[in-house]
Amino acid sequence: MPGPEGHLFPRFSQRADSKVPVLANWAVIGIFLVMAFAAIAAGRDFLMPVTMAMLLFFVFTPLRRFAERRGIPDAATAAGITLSILLAVGVIAYAASGPLSRAMSNMPIISAQLEQKFDSVRDSLSDLREAAARIDEAQSTDPGPEEPPAIRIQQEGETTLGTVMHMAPLLMGQVLFTLILLFFLIASGDLLYLKIVQSFDRMRDKRGAYLALRQIEDSLGNYLGAITIINAGLGLAVGLTMWAWGMPGPLLFGIGAFLLNFIPYLGAITGVAISGIVALVVMPGLFWPAMVAASYLGLTSLEGQIITPYFVSRRLQMNTVVVFLGVALWAWLWSVIGMIIAVPVLVVIRVLAEHIPGWEKFGNFLAGDEPPALTDEDEDEARELVEAGAAAEDGPAARAVTAELVATHDATDAP
Repeated sequence: MPGPEGHLFPRFSQRADSKVPVLANWAVIGIFLVMAFAAIAAGRDFLMPVTMAMLLFFVFTPLRRFAERRGIPDAATAAGITLSILLAVGVIAYAASGPLSRAMSNMPIISAQLEQKFDSVRDSLSDLREAAARIDEAQSTDPGPEEPPAIRIQQEGETTLGTVMHMAPLLMGQVLFTLILLFFLIASGDLLYLKIVQSFDRMRDKRGAYLALRQIEDSLGNYLGAITIINAGLGLAVGLTMWAWGMPGPLLFGIGAFLLNFIPYLGAITGVAISGIVALVVMPGLFWPAMVAASYLGLTSLEGQIITPYFVSRRLQMNTVVVFLGVALWAWLWSVIGMIIAVPVLVVIRVLAEHIPGWEKFGNFLAGDEPPALTDEDEDEARELVEAGAAAEDGPAARAVTAELVATHDATDAP
């Protein structure tokens, strides 16, 4: 039953001398969050493909609606979309399988070459050479031959290859489950939208729910469409750059750059590290490997600092700190897949926050450098407080100047 103020949820006591209800409220929220994260982590094998299918459903729903207006059945559109995705995944896997298999088979040789390169770098620096000699004298009881390290490297290569082969069936199963679920979601037309809208009672709420779903469509479609095109351009640029440097497997570098760039921040760092390590193996000295890594870093910096902000709508840009924390959280929950879906999930949450009464300020918090203006006067008041506090020299001065602002504001609002 709604309370006396029209709210559906019970309110805690508002007595100023009691903080127990407030603490209990936060305790309940904390317990709920812990249980939710535990459930998400425990059900990752089921929830990951479901989440991917739902995100792709929102992305491709405008295309399904476009085809429906031209008389194409929803089932045919769903079949075409899922087969196209399956074909794209197969082409990428086939193109990357050759270079990857060669790299895995040559892993012991690559590891030995890296060890030799690091030994030569260490020997070229006198200080590091002396430190290494002291460490060797302190830790080595038997200098021994170099066969044991070679045996250990060979075992690591076999273990990595075995791990990949063991995970391949699970990965393919999740991909197929995602595509099958996506097919049924698209083939069902607007059934999911209808069921969601029917769950609301008032016509105003039904309309708000439908508009929120349509905005999720537009936001996800615009974001993922722009990011996919940008990443494809980045992959092409990286592949051509690696080919110009004479690096092995430029096609694999291009595909890797395309896929890794779906992971904000960490994907670019991983790509730079991989390109630098491979260059250390195939190029002499340190200067040229550093130039290869710097070229990769330059391309990703150009993409991240200029191209993406220009082509991605400001309305879709997110708070940098929130994105980084979101990527880290989802990486902890769902590993690599979690890092890929972190930003799309944040986009969905932001859209929902803009349509749920009372969540507008949370959506504003998720926004980027220029968030959409709030519909009330709180934005001007917050900006005035923050700017006044930032101009203060220390904490006491900030408290004094903000207290003066509050007193002035209260006096203005007083009848």
